[in-house]
Amino acid sequence: MVNKITWQRAGRVTEPGRYMFRYGWLTVTAEDLAIWQQFPDASFTLVNLPSDPDAPEEFHLGAFEIPISRPRDEH
Repeated sequence: MVNKITWQRAGRVTEPGRYMFRYGWLTVTAEDLAIWQQFPDASFTLVNLPSDPDAPEEFHLGAFEIPISRPRDEH
C-alpha cells in the first residue's frame, strides 16, 4: 500500500525541516514546500526510510501528484 500525504495533513508547514509525524519524523525540503505553495492540493508519496528497530521511524516525501480539476458539467 502506498501512503500519500497532503500539505494539510503535514500541518501546512512553512519552513524546511524535520517535523514530528505520527510515530516518527518527517523531513520536508525547500523543494517540497515550493511544490505545495504552487499546488496546495498536491499529494506526495510518503517514503519510510530504514532505521534502527528501536529508533523512531523516519519519513521523507517522494513522488508527487497534482489533482486535475475537471470542468463542471453544464447540463
